[in-house]
Amino acid sequence: MATTDHDADAQRRHETLFRRLLEDGFGSGDLTAVDEAVAPECTEHQPGIEPGIEGLKGTIRFLRTAFPDLTMRIEDLVVAGDKVWGRMRARGTHLGPFLGRPATGLTMAIDIIDICRFANGKIVEHRGVPDRFTLAQQLGFLPGAPTDG
Repeated sequence: MATTDHDADAQRRHETLFRRLLEDGFGSGDLTAVDEAVAPECTEHQPGIEPGIEGLKGTIRFLRTAFPDLTMRIEDLVVAGDKVWGRMRARGTHLGPFLGRPATGLTMAIDIIDICRFANGKIVEHRGVPDRFTLAQQLGFLPGAPTDG
Protein backbone atom coordinates (compact mmCIF):
# COMPACT_ATOMS: atom_id res chain seq x y z
CA MET A 1 0.00 0.00 0.00
CA ALA A 2 1.43 3.38 -1.00
CA THR A 3 2.03 5.99 1.66
CA THR A 4 0.27 9.31 1.05
CA ASP A 5 1.61 12.71 2.07
CA HIS A 6 -1.02 12.75 4.80
CA ASP A 7 0.24 9.42 6.13
CA ALA A 8 3.86 10.61 6.03
CA ASP A 9 2.91 13.84 7.84
CA ALA A 10 1.00 11.89 10.47
CA GLN A 11 3.93 9.54 10.99
CA ARG A 12 6.31 12.49 11.45
CA ARG A 13 3.93 13.94 14.06
CA HIS A 14 3.73 10.56 15.80
CA GLU A 15 7.52 10.36 15.94
CA THR A 16 7.78 13.92 17.26
CA LEU A 17 5.23 13.26 20.02
CA PHE A 18 6.88 9.95 20.96
CA ARG A 19 10.28 11.66 21.23
CA ARG A 20 8.83 14.53 23.25
CA LEU A 21 7.13 12.15 25.68
CA LEU A 22 10.28 10.06 26.21
CA GLU A 23 12.96 12.74 26.15
CA ASP A 24 11.10 15.65 27.76
CA GLY A 25 8.44 13.83 29.79
CA PHE A 26 10.44 10.98 31.27
CA GLY A 27 13.91 12.41 30.64
CA SER A 28 13.31 15.92 32.01
CA GLY A 29 10.10 15.61 34.03
CA ASP A 30 8.13 17.96 31.75
CA LEU A 31 4.57 16.76 32.36
CA THR A 32 3.15 18.99 29.61
CA ALA A 33 4.66 16.43 27.22
CA VAL A 34 2.11 13.90 28.53
CA ASP A 35 -0.79 16.28 27.85
CA GLU A 36 0.49 16.89 24.31
CA ALA A 37 1.17 13.26 23.40
CA VAL A 38 -1.34 11.07 25.26
CA ALA A 39 -5.11 10.74 24.85
CA PRO A 40 -7.16 10.85 28.07
CA GLU A 41 -8.56 7.37 27.30
CA CYS A 42 -5.13 5.82 26.63
CA THR A 43 -5.06 2.09 27.28
CA GLU A 44 -2.01 0.94 29.25
CA HIS A 45 -0.64 -2.60 28.96
CA GLN A 46 2.52 -2.21 31.09
CA PRO A 47 2.07 -3.59 34.61
CA GLY A 48 2.40 -0.95 37.30
CA ILE A 49 1.29 2.00 35.14
CA GLU A 50 -2.25 3.26 35.61
CA PRO A 51 -4.18 4.05 32.43
CA GLY A 52 -4.64 7.53 31.05
CA ILE A 53 -2.82 10.80 31.42
CA GLU A 54 -2.83 10.98 35.23
CA GLY A 55 -1.49 7.44 35.53
CA LEU A 56 1.40 8.25 33.23
CA LYS A 57 2.13 11.53 35.03
CA GLY A 58 2.19 9.61 38.32
CA THR A 59 4.67 7.15 36.85
CA ILE A 60 6.95 9.96 35.68
CA ARG A 61 6.80 11.62 39.14
CA PHE A 62 7.53 8.27 40.81
CA LEU A 63 10.51 7.53 38.57
CA ARG A 64 11.94 11.04 38.82
CA THR A 65 11.68 10.90 42.63
CA ALA A 66 13.60 7.61 42.68
CA PHE A 67 16.02 8.69 39.90
CA PRO A 68 16.15 12.53 39.84
CA ASP A 69 18.81 12.51 37.11
CA LEU A 70 16.88 10.06 34.90
CA THR A 71 17.63 10.34 31.20
CA MET A 72 16.08 8.52 28.27
CA ARG A 73 18.03 8.16 25.04
CA ILE A 74 16.27 6.74 22.01
CA GLU A 75 18.52 4.13 20.42
CA ASP A 76 16.21 2.75 17.72
CA LEU A 77 12.91 4.04 16.39
CA VAL A 78 10.49 2.61 13.83
CA VAL A 79 7.37 4.43 12.69
CA ALA A 80 4.84 2.54 10.60
CA GLY A 81 1.20 3.36 10.08
CA ASP A 82 -0.37 4.27 13.39
CA LYS A 83 2.43 2.74 15.53
CA VAL A 84 5.79 3.84 16.88
CA TRP A 85 8.26 1.29 18.24
CA GLY A 86 11.22 2.52 20.25
CA ARG A 87 14.20 1.03 22.04
CA MET A 88 15.53 3.40 24.66
CA ARG A 89 18.40 3.46 27.11
CA ALA A 90 17.38 4.77 30.54
CA ARG A 91 20.05 5.91 32.98
CA GLY A 92 19.82 7.30 36.47
CA THR A 93 21.08 7.31 40.02
CA HIS A 94 18.91 5.71 42.70
CA LEU A 95 18.54 8.65 45.11
CA GLY A 96 14.95 8.18 46.31
CA PRO A 97 12.62 5.39 47.45
CA PHE A 98 11.90 2.79 44.79
CA LEU A 99 9.72 -0.32 45.04
CA GLY A 100 9.74 -0.15 48.82
CA ARG A 101 13.53 0.18 49.05
CA PRO A 102 15.50 3.19 50.24
CA ALA A 103 17.98 4.97 47.99
CA THR A 104 21.18 3.04 47.29
CA GLY A 105 23.15 5.72 45.46
CA LEU A 106 23.83 3.16 42.72
CA THR A 107 23.39 3.94 39.05
CA MET A 108 21.30 2.00 36.59
CA ALA A 109 21.34 1.75 32.82
CA ILE A 110 18.64 -0.39 31.25
CA ASP A 111 16.97 -0.95 27.91
CA ILE A 112 13.27 -0.28 27.45
CA ILE A 113 11.08 -1.26 24.51
CA ASP A 114 7.92 0.79 23.94
CA ILE A 115 5.17 0.37 21.37
CA CYS A 116 2.59 3.13 21.03
CA ARG A 117 -0.50 3.23 18.86
CA PHE A 118 -1.81 6.62 17.76
CA ALA A 119 -5.31 7.79 16.83
CA ASN A 120 -6.39 11.36 16.15
CA GLY A 121 -2.86 12.60 16.80
CA LYS A 122 -2.44 11.14 20.30
CA ILE A 123 -1.18 7.93 21.89
CA VAL A 124 -4.22 5.76 22.59
CA GLU A 125 -2.45 2.51 23.51
CA HIS A 126 0.93 1.73 25.08
CA ARG A 127 2.91 -1.43 25.68
CA GLY A 128 6.22 -1.15 27.49
CA VAL A 129 8.91 -3.65 28.43
CA PRO A 130 11.61 -2.25 30.74
CA ASP A 131 14.47 -4.58 31.64
CA ARG A 132 13.39 -4.87 35.27
CA PHE A 133 15.66 -7.82 35.99
CA THR A 134 18.80 -5.84 35.10
CA LEU A 135 17.46 -2.83 37.01
CA ALA A 136 16.92 -4.91 40.15
CA GLN A 137 20.36 -6.46 39.81
CA GLN A 138 22.11 -3.12 39.30
CA LEU A 139 20.42 -1.65 42.39
CA GLY A 140 21.39 -4.65 44.53
CA PHE A 141 17.84 -5.93 44.94
CA LEU A 142 18.90 -9.39 43.70
CA PRO A 143 21.69 -11.69 44.83
CA GLY A 144 25.05 -10.88 43.23
CA ALA A 145 27.14 -7.76 43.14
CA PRO A 146 25.50 -4.67 41.70
CA THR A 147 27.20 -3.17 38.69
CA ASP A 148 27.62 0.45 37.78
CA GLY A 149 25.47 0.90 34.59
